[in-house]
Amino acid sequence: MKYIFLIFFMNLLPQYAGKSLRTDDSYPKTFEDIKNEIAGYTDIAKAIIDLAVHGKAQNRSYERLAVFADTIGPRLSGSKNLDAAIKYMFSALQEDGLENVHLEPVKVPHWERGEEFAMMLEPRNHSIAILGLGSSVATPPEGITAEVIVVASFDELHKRAQEAKGKIVVYNEPFISYGETVRYRSQGAVEAAKVGAVASLIRSIASFSVNSPHTGWQNYQPDVPQIPTACISVEDAEMMSRMSFRGTKIVVHLKMGAKTYPDSPSFNTVAEIVGSKYPEQIVLVSGHLDSWDVGQGAMDDGGGAFISWEALSLIKDLGLRPKRTLRLVLWTAEEQGGIGAEQYYRLHKENISNFDIVMESDEGTFKPSGLGFTGNAKARDIVKEIMTLLQPINVTDVYDNADGTDIDYWMRDRVPGASLRDDLSKYFWFHHSQGDTMTVQDPNQMNLCAAVWTVVSYVIADMEEMLPR
Repeated sequence: MKYIFLIFFMNLLPQYAGKSLRTDDSYPKTFEDIKNEIAGYTDIAKAIIDLAVHGKAQNRSYERLAVFADTIGPRLSGSKNLDAAIKYMFSALQEDGLENVHLEPVKVPHWERGEEFAMMLEPRNHSIAILGLGSSVATPPEGITAEVIVVASFDELHKRAQEAKGKIVVYNEPFISYGETVRYRSQGAVEAAKVGAVASLIRSIASFSVNSPHTGWQNYQPDVPQIPTACISVEDAEMMSRMSFRGTKIVVHLKMGAKTYPDSPSFNTVAEIVGSKYPEQIVLVSGHLDSWDVGQGAMDDGGGAFISWEALSLIKDLGLRPKRTLRLVLWTAEEQGGIGAEQYYRLHKENISNFDIVMESDEGTFKPSGLGFTGNAKARDIVKEIMTLLQPINVTDVYDNADGTDIDYWMRDRVPGASLRDDLSKYFWFHHSQGDTMTVQDPNQMNLCAAVWTVVSYVIADMEEMLPR
């Protein structure tokens, strides 16, 4: 009898290859099943692309961003401009007909740079372009006048520690990559203070410069004296380096009126298209609404925020409603270390099993090439298949690792994550500088970015099963 049963069982195997033998017909899908399911979205993907790139929504994300950036301007954490931006977006998302538009409160840092200037007094008078770094302390009211020591690395600073006491440290570190070089901005003041310096001036973290300082957040450490710190242009850093190499004495007068105030109330801004079948499950698209206090914050991160809004608008315009809820979050205080995102994570992590994927666009909206993705191999294969739907605009690549301060909290807990990958060749020309304006943005490139963001988020939100993790 047992042999008869074995023969019967073996006859069943071809019929159920790749499936578990259950009695309720709810068999796990094979990858071939998933590929076929994704292929079924070809027409919807084409409709999204046509509407975003060629149709009535063409240039809409650019035009919306232009009005916003020109009206509001830069949006530093704790500022009245950021408050105005949040109110603006709250109204705009409601007027767009999105669902569950609401604000989630966050306490955010409030730092203001005040008046600031630097002047080289020796070997000649020369006005140095500076931007104070976020959270920097002020100089005394009369300013600081001191001799300069120029170093190219922390190692050189430590080797010349005895020379640095009582001086202004100028870092002329070469730009290698943002991820590697940014440590001079974030740690430069602390390392200079450890060797007795009275201030630090950091060569801007930029791959190209037209005498443009680039600001950003920096961090003090407990038990290390807090000294004023600012960024200077690549040109001035290199000039002082040349002077120093020739043995020329350099003296600089620095005056900064920076001030830190108590934390201010702010908000993450949220809107949704509620899912039709699994409304409790979330596909999150996002960008950050805050910016630095220079330029217009159009590139960092107006573009990312507005293509994320555009994704919901395009889906609504096409009369689509995915099975899962598509949630837009516009983060506050990203530039200060993802403060709004951390609060959001703490508030919502109890529902982490319902977050299908978290997506953030925060590296420009230039010509897109694909997605950065963080997740397991099975999820990556599914995302690669989804990206084939974007062959009409030739944006199909999937890269290792999603990037995004605001989604890191979720990815660490194994929620799949995605970030837009685009042409970054000029991104750090404008990053955190007066040059971050609407002039940087290109409407055609934003159209393509919006199409990518919308196709990916919609298909993941509408597939029958969540991404594996």
